[in-house]
Amino acid sequence: MTTAFENEVLIPAGAVSLRGDLVIPTRARGAVLFAHGSGSSRASPRNRRVAWWLHQAELATLLFDLLTAQEESDRSNVFDTPLLASRLSTATLWLREMTAGELPIGYFGASTGAAAALWAAADLGPDIRAVVSRGGRPDLAGPRLAQVAAPTLLIVGELDQVVIELNRAAQAQLRCPNELVVIPGAGHLFEEPGALDEVARLAAEWLNQHFEVGRATA
Repeated sequence: MTTAFENEVLIPAGAVSLRGDLVIPTRARGAVLFAHGSGSSRASPRNRRVAWWLHQAELATLLFDLLTAQEESDRSNVFDTPLLASRLSTATLWLREMTAGELPIGYFGASTGAAAALWAAADLGPDIRAVVSRGGRPDLAGPRLAQVAAPTLLIVGELDQVVIELNRAAQAQLRCPNELVVIPGAGHLFEEPGALDEVARLAAEWLNQHFEVGRATA
């Protein structure tokens, strides 16, 4: 992979600015915004590992902090799905301007960030081509699940039984093309050997597949 752009960026979001890391491969086929879970940040080693895989698949990535450090000190903000989704929508519009609208856009959400990704996808409709959830809490986007149009891939570890059930319940509310994949032997954080790389492989395949479909029908 050769890189056309790699830098730390500041994303205006109303009265605050959100720090992010943007990587755009030279022949990028699409762009993926990451929504991290509670207690995490754009520095999440798991999301960065997935981002590296996506770069090899010629996908641009934007990892950014959904909240400022001051906002994170109020724990209610960390679980405020509408607020987090609005920040993701804002970053999406910023990225579209940054890339002159040339790249199809998708989301990769982890834990509570998956709810924000699905909520934002419902708000932005056909502008979002695909969503991937890793060990996510899509149930927290319950009021908006039926409005999600983007094809959605839900990935859960086999040992994460409670989250599997929450994902199944959320999946039943989705009206978009969707799939639930359970990774054998994996827990909530996919720390087992090879588990996170399998998540990344599935994510890259799903995103590129639906970016190509969207490009063909545009």
